[in-house]
Amino acid sequence: MTLSLDDVSQIGSGLSRPECVLATAKGDLYTADWRGGVAHLRPDGTQTLYTGQTVDLPEGLRPNGIALDPDGSFLLANLGSEAGGVWRLTRDGQVAPYWTQIDGAQIAPSNYLVRDHVGRLWLTVSTTMVPRSLDYRSDSHSGFIAVMDEKGARIVADGLGFTNECQISPDRRWIYVNETYGRRLSRFALRDDASLGPKEVIYEFGQGQFPDGLAFDVEGKIWIAGVISNLLMRIDPESGHCEIMLSETDPAHVAWVEQAYQDNSLGRPHMDANPSTKLRNLSSIAFGGPDLRTGYLGCLLGDSIAVVRLDAAGVPPVHWLY
Repeated sequence: MTLSLDDVSQIGSGLSRPECVLATAKGDLYTADWRGGVAHLRPDGTQTLYTGQTVDLPEGLRPNGIALDPDGSFLLANLGSEAGGVWRLTRDGQVAPYWTQIDGAQIAPSNYLVRDHVGRLWLTVSTTMVPRSLDYRSDSHSGFIAVMDEKGARIVADGLGFTNECQISPDRRWIYVNETYGRRLSRFALRDDASLGPKEVIYEFGQGQFPDGLAFDVEGKIWIAGVISNLLMRIDPESGHCEIMLSETDPAHVAWVEQAYQDNSLGRPHMDANPSTKLRNLSSIAFGGPDLRTGYLGCLLGDSIAVVRLDAAGVPPVHWLY
C-alpha cells in the first residue's frame, strides 16, 4: 500500500520543532517542543505546554527525544548547544538534571532516549563534534549509544555515523539504530547485562535518503522516517527489502543537499530550507489510535503533527498504557 499526501491530515497547532511524538492508549499525544518542554495534545483537541519554571541553561531546554515515565513526568534528551544528557520535567514545571555525565564527563548534546521493558534507559548522542554540523558527513563516526541501569551509566556502542533514534526489537533480541549521515540502519545483539554484540548493517540508504526515526509493526517490519527527502519507508530486517510508503520529496532540494553531502559541505541551511508543506522535514513515526494503525509523524520544521492511516498495526511502546 502506497500512501498519498492526500491521505495526510494535521493535528495540533503552534508547536515548535515537534521532532519526537509519543502516543498512548488513552489517545494522548506528547511531542518535544523547543519552547522549552513537552506539548500535550488531547483527544478532545485541547493542548497544554509543559515547560520548566527555572532552568539553569543558556538556551533553556531544547528537547529532541522524549520519554514518558509512569508518574506522568517526562525525560528529555537535551539538544542544547552547551548541555546534553537527560533532564526530568514534571507537569508542574519542576526541572532537574537526571543523567548528564558518563565517567565524570559532560554528555554532549543528545538526540534520543527510550525506556525498555525492564526500565533501563537508552540514550543516543549523534556526534561529539562542535558545531554538530561538522559531522554531517558520510565518514562521521563520533556517535554513540549509552545505557543507564542499576549498575550505572556507560557507553555500549561507539564510532557510529551520526546516531539517531534507537529502538529495541519486539523479540528483545536486538537494538536497532539509525545512523543518519552514515546512511545506515544498523543493529546490535542485546545481551541480558545490556552489553551489545558486534554491529550488523541491515540496510544502506541511497541518494538523498537520511534515516531519522524508526518504529516496529506487528509483522516485524521497521518503519523509517527519512529527513530531508521526506520519505516514510518500510524495511524488512531479514530480507533487506525497502518499500517507500509515503513521499513528499522535492527533487531539486534533495539534489542540492546530496551535492553538499558528497562535497562534505552539508550544513544547517540545507536542513532548514526544506520546501515541503505537509511533512516538513519528517523525523519520526509513532503508531497510535485504538488499533495502533494511525501514524503520527514528527518533524523538524512544522508547527503541527502529520497524521495518516497505515495498513499495518504498530507494536505498543513501553509507555502505551501510561
